[in-house]
Amino acid sequence: MANILVVDDEMGIRELLSEILGDEGHVVQLAENAQQAREARAQSRPDLVLLDIWMPDTDGVTLLKEWQRDGLLTMPVIMMSGHATIDTAVEATRIGALNFLEKPIALQKLLKAVQQGLTRNIEPPRPVAPVTRLSVMEASSAATATTTQFAQAPASYEGRDFSMGSHLPQNNQHSFNNLSFDLPLREARDAFERIYFEYHLHREGGSMTRVAEKTGLERTHLYRKLKQLGVESVKYGKRGE
Repeated sequence: MANILVVDDEMGIRELLSEILGDEGHVVQLAENAQQAREARAQSRPDLVLLDIWMPDTDGVTLLKEWQRDGLLTMPVIMMSGHATIDTAVEATRIGALNFLEKPIALQKLLKAVQQGLTRNIEPPRPVAPVTRLSVMEASSAATATTTQFAQAPASYEGRDFSMGSHLPQNNQHSFNNLSFDLPLREARDAFERIYFEYHLHREGGSMTRVAEKTGLERTHLYRKLKQLGVESVKYGKRGE
């Protein structure tokens, strides 16, 4: 059982989320604007906050910035909106939001996001690994070894069913098996990255948080990368896989 704060200016949304989360055994606090959310945050520290972006007095992103600035962003925050752009989602995750839910919110996606938020441990920033500088001779040797290994590879690599391809959805598996090594490097790289991210989105049911963890990317970078490649994360989330 967790203490969850729901912040939304629409009464119907507040009541619906309160009923769903209450049935799951959680204690739910409701706030219809940013001021009530501030008061609720001050009175009892919530374990999780569901925060609407568009509100009449102060929007959710501004409130998120305020909590982050004042050191009050000590709980997971999941943003909600029916009209937010991908840039707004990127900004919210950059500030510290854990996830972003698009309205109307599917029940399965809501419960999955809440569960992830409540079980997620806040990890300290990882130290940056020192850059290893290779001597000219070492770099030359490494490049030569790589070139030799690639030259000795069998010609059957083109179109070969790698281990990742065997776990892709059928349409993506077909694309993977037909990925040509004759493409220009940039096009081949984009094609591979597109299949790579579609694989992880399919595997994680469209969860941007889990895909970011699996791929080792910051969520902001992940959103931008998917947009650049033309990969739609929403269709994977709606499958409920």
